[in-house]
Amino acid sequence: MTAPRRRVRRLAAALGVTLAAVLAAGTLAACGTALGGASSGADSITLYSGQHEQTTQSLVNAFELQTGIKVNVRYNDEDSFVDEILAEQAHPIADVFYTENSPALEALQEKGLLAPVDPSTLARTPAKYNSPQADWVGVSARVSVLIYNPSLISKSELPTTVLQLADPRYKGKLAFAAGETDFQPIVTAVARAYGQAQALSWLDGIKANAGAHIYPDNETIADEVNRGAVAFGVVNQYYWYRMKAELGASNVHSEITYFAPHDPGYVVDVSGAAILKSSKHQALAQRFLAFLVSKAGQEIIAHSISYEYPLDDGVTTAAPETPFSQLQPYPISIAELGDGSTAIALLSKAGLL
Repeated sequence: MTAPRRRVRRLAAALGVTLAAVLAAGTLAACGTALGGASSGADSITLYSGQHEQTTQSLVNAFELQTGIKVNVRYNDEDSFVDEILAEQAHPIADVFYTENSPALEALQEKGLLAPVDPSTLARTPAKYNSPQADWVGVSARVSVLIYNPSLISKSELPTTVLQLADPRYKGKLAFAAGETDFQPIVTAVARAYGQAQALSWLDGIKANAGAHIYPDNETIADEVNRGAVAFGVVNQYYWYRMKAELGASNVHSEITYFAPHDPGYVVDVSGAAILKSSKHQALAQRFLAFLVSKAGQEIIAHSISYEYPLDDGVTTAAPETPFSQLQPYPISIAELGDGSTAIALLSKAGLL
């Protein structure tokens, strides 16, 4: 994930208004009482968002319309925001932090900077996707996939396990984005499954195989694979669906598939949100988190161009994706994914950061 999120902005401009906004307008009245009714226009919170701009803005717009609470949003990479929040402790700015991946939230939790989330909000999301310490709530999810160009490599030739990415037979055929926060959970899973020494050797192997195809972000991987510049890569599933929505099916020359069930390369990442303990607007911030996991908030996510999975069991994505309940990811918990420090250390040792 990168801060510019070029494709999201281009597609949002082309669509003009999303179906999510229409759905939100229709469901806000129904959830208004549960979320506390209207508030004074003078009320406001500051949101640091590492999530997709279009989806975040749709959520913010709907929340503001329903509550009258103003949300001042800043966008950046979630790792950069962690550094900012740490640097701003003497003069805190953010009330809420919304991320694409759980490690950034866990990093702040370990430093005691997050406030407990209301139990009623946590109850909206399956417990395994929430903070083990109950100080952030899971909002949506995505899953790692292989994106490939059938004109360059057949599905049967693709690796079926994440360790096979380092096989020399894929030299010059593999693309990956070492600096992506989306890639770090895979590295953590490999280290947990096989140990750090083998994980480092594996990173050396995929670095050699990728060569000139080490890209800055997953969006570039999707573009390069689709145009035939490289055979395959590892991304999260929503990049492919988003590209298809923007370009049109006739212009998509790539496909996606999964690693073998329960392989460490087959990882579900959780997007979450937390309230900073330093926030002077705790009650308002709690209402924003409650909205994210409410029926209205989850429907916005389900119909947004981010193509993430809503975590409310009663809401399903509008995209023709594999149903979330049918995914067979590697069984790694939020606590085991941790703060990402293991992955960052290994990537640094491999000369990839």
